[in-house]
Amino acid sequence: MKQPINIFWFRRDLRLDDNQGFFEALKGDYPVLPIFIFDSEILEKLPEDDARVSFIYGTLQTMRNTLQEDYNSSVAIYYGRPLDIYKNLVEDYDIHAVYTNHDYEPYAKTRDEEINQFLEEQQVAFHTFKDQVIFEKNEVVKSDGTPYVVYTPYMKSWKAKFKSIDVKAYDTTPYFNNLIKHKDLPNVSLEAIGFKTSSQRIAPYTITPTLIQNYEATRNFPAKDATSRLGPHLRFGTVSVRKMVKKAIAEQNEIFWQELIWREFFMQILWHFPHTVNESFKPKYDRIQWRNNETEFKAWCEGKTGYPLVDAGMRQLNATGFMHNRVRMLTGSFLCKHLLIDWRWGEAYFAEKLHDYEMASNIGNWQWVAGSGVDAAPYFRIFNPTTQIQKFDKNLEYINTWVPDFQELTYPQPIVEHKFARERCLEVYKTAVS
Repeated sequence: MKQPINIFWFRRDLRLDDNQGFFEALKGDYPVLPIFIFDSEILEKLPEDDARVSFIYGTLQTMRNTLQEDYNSSVAIYYGRPLDIYKNLVEDYDIHAVYTNHDYEPYAKTRDEEINQFLEEQQVAFHTFKDQVIFEKNEVVKSDGTPYVVYTPYMKSWKAKFKSIDVKAYDTTPYFNNLIKHKDLPNVSLEAIGFKTSSQRIAPYTITPTLIQNYEATRNFPAKDATSRLGPHLRFGTVSVRKMVKKAIAEQNEIFWQELIWREFFMQILWHFPHTVNESFKPKYDRIQWRNNETEFKAWCEGKTGYPLVDAGMRQLNATGFMHNRVRMLTGSFLCKHLLIDWRWGEAYFAEKLHDYEMASNIGNWQWVAGSGVDAAPYFRIFNPTTQIQKFDKNLEYINTWVPDFQELTYPQPIVEHKFARERCLEVYKTAVS
């Protein structure tokens, strides 16, 4: 007779400590089998040298090694469609319950509903927990129960609610003896799932008191290495958001704290308004007559627009999987407003390239620069890509790093003249939204 077990399913929470779902599973009455599924439906859309897949794979191998060496256990790693994997698991094990943490993106919600339905048919409980955010879904809403669609009142309400709760860490270590005792759990190679080790590397995050204290003064200058690189680690859960918020508060830095709140603002927007994945939050913005010139889009992607700060950002993105936030705003605005190319084209390109890609933030920020989203920049705010250099890179350090050819004869002429592009944009937008 098989021994009953519980399963913990790692997804966007790739850490062994301060992980609520993992904590709840380990506290249960049955040994815990930790698993991860490389979802073939997600992976088939990615390039074979995707740095994010390499990062997930490497993180999982480190987690396996830790559990093997210290606790005579491991993490079972599978590849395929999650439903198919669970059909096999119920054959192989007597599963009492499956534990995991909430995921809020549309595909994930559909997947989890499908898994829950299947497990219900097998009389297996499916427990999910809040882990990747402080507040989720309807937890921060207006007094009438409707969602906030402007950041500042959301942020104020978020902070007030935060002060009224006790955010605790979930210390899993005392319960590790409840892990299944089996070192040789299934594993896969990168090659077996269709990938190779990426030439790009996801940088470790840096959260020092100095960085946090100087954050407001330095965060807008792309030549300075003054950002935390925290994005991918929050995205894949290699760090606990609870610890990061506590750190920001301990250093008494409102700006750094508010950046973490922006992330949750966009997450609750996607939760309440899932149509924003493909449609403008403000429907009239879907009437814009985009030019969608493919040659100009290619020049933008390759960093060959003839505007050095725009090109520096795109070349940094292509080479490293990272782009400075200030430059993200400029490159996004340039695509939508100077070239009149649909924000969805840019959103998809960033989704493919950014190591810290997170659907809610990516869509939220692209709709912000396009003017079509919540709390968006007004359509008549059009960044001047030349004067932005004087503001944020006046010594040309960032531009010289990524566009060393910008003063050469080979460097392209501006793809469009700024004054002409601005007037054209205003006319097209005004016609659509008035």
